[in-house]
Order: sequence, then C-alpha cells, then structure tokens
Amino acid sequence: MNLQQALTFLTVAELGTVSKAALQLRVAQPALSRQIIGLERELGLQLFDRVGRRLLLTGEGEQLIAGCRLLLNSVNSLKQQARSP
Repeated sequence: MNLQQALTFLTVAELGTVSKAALQLRVAQPALSRQIIGLERELGLQLFDRVGRRLLLTGEGEQLIAGCRLLLNSVNSLKQQARSP
C-alpha cells in the first residue's frame, strides 16, 4: 500500500461512496473503483461491503482505517516540519 492508496481508501471510507470520493479527489469514478479493487486484491482482503451504491467498511476495513489515518497524519506532520524554519 502506498500513500495514494491510503488516501483513496480513507476518503472512500469516510464519504461512503465512490462517486463522492471521486469528486473530492478529482479522479474519475471508474478509476477510483479500480484503485479500491486493486488495493483489496493487493492486501487479500475485502475492505468494503457493497450495498447498492454505498460502501460499508468490513471488519478488516475498520482495522485498516485507523492505521491509514495515523500514516497520513504522520506524513502531514513531516511536511509541516520540513516547511518550518
């Protein structure tokens, strides 16, 4: 998993739909869906249950979300440290 995949996963999880996440991330919806499916394949986990157009986190997805938040917060902190004199 790379930083982009972590951001994509977190955004979809927080917004609950690929279409809303695609708008926020400025990515085409089909591309975003492929990214999520690719991440699930890479990890060998089902991260979301698909219920109509909504995506609900599975237990595995719930476990991963905390780690992604921590990772992305750490990256943002590092960026701020690098920018401060």
